[in-house]
Amino acid sequence: MTGKAYTSNALRANISVTIGRHYGLDWLRIGAFALLILYHVGMVFAPWDWVVKSRVTYPALIVPMAALTPWRLALLFAVSGYASRRLMMRGDLLAFLRNRSLRLLLPVGFALVVLLPPELWIRERLRGYDGSLWRYWSHDYWSVTPIHGLGFPSWEHMWFVVYLWAYTVALVGLVAALGIPRLQRAGDWLAHGIRLLWVPIAILVTLKLALMFEVPEQQGLTTDWTAHAEFAPLFLFGFVLGGSDVLMPAVHRFWKPAAVIALVTGIFAVWIELAYQGQHVPGHALMALDRAARLAMAWVMILLLVHIATRFWNHDHPWRATLAEAVFPIYVAHHLILMWLAWTTLPLDLPMPVEFALLLGGTTGLSLGVYLIGRRIPWLRPWIGLSAPKRAPAVKIATA
Repeated sequence: MTGKAYTSNALRANISVTIGRHYGLDWLRIGAFALLILYHVGMVFAPWDWVVKSRVTYPALIVPMAALTPWRLALLFAVSGYASRRLMMRGDLLAFLRNRSLRLLLPVGFALVVLLPPELWIRERLRGYDGSLWRYWSHDYWSVTPIHGLGFPSWEHMWFVVYLWAYTVALVGLVAALGIPRLQRAGDWLAHGIRLLWVPIAILVTLKLALMFEVPEQQGLTTDWTAHAEFAPLFLFGFVLGGSDVLMPAVHRFWKPAAVIALVTGIFAVWIELAYQGQHVPGHALMALDRAARLAMAWVMILLLVHIATRFWNHDHPWRATLAEAVFPIYVAHHLILMWLAWTTLPLDLPMPVEFALLLGGTTGLSLGVYLIGRRIPWLRPWIGLSAPKRAPAVKIATA
């Protein structure tokens, strides 16, 4: 993001640019993960299915939840692609792949062995399993044959990390085969005219509609092709955005139409959720239109939020580095903590505002505690998504 072309374009767009690290994207990533925790707490009380549910659900939550659903994960993959480009600039391709694999797969392994067994035990208990946690952890958890529909491995929320690693491997293959300049030219092509506003939407909608009535939506690395058709292109866009001199000014040019499209598609997505609740589903044509609207909203929300992050948030703060480091360990830990808190406190029948505050505050606080404690334990750091501690430089002792 250095160079005369980028600087001049940014000045023409009246955008203040920080050469080097994009602090605004750091804040956007922090905010996206914070929204994810808030969303998961909301799922306890919303009328939609989730793991642990409140005895009373609240239809009023449909509106804010439906407004978040189309773009919250799309944004995370786009921001992850941007971060991947910046990390790739630091060294060679194989070093990037090795470092990213360690950073992503070690937490997955830690979750599979330590965090997910109690999480899935709670899920199984709610479905009638009567064994102890130790019995489940030491025996039934490892069964490939599904118990109550769940077999090993069940990724739970760590699916995001597994998908991100797979996209990283695919990205390395693309870079090795085509080279970064060719990928960058393809991405920069979007900056001309109004292509950035409509071409990605057309691609995403075409891919989604080609698959949605033919391939079932089934979470899993080798089965979730409708999700890959959305998230992988957004990850790739984030990657080319991270090295482009022309895409960011184009993002700023289109923030107003992006905001209008986001509002219109968001209203439509909310209306669909309100009109078709429970077992009621729209017909194929309306369902296809709903998916198209969601994808359009996801794309323009990415443009709008990147614009906001660059224009208003692109500055450092004493807390930024700590929060940016903390979000991944917090993500790894939060799901189990939320499930355990909900499972143990919902039977108390607390007033909804009190229960919501308890779950949100407890999940955030305990997850933050995992980070604050884990970062001080050198051997634990890589397992919760932190970089290994840096070795102190050797000190030469002068001899007479």
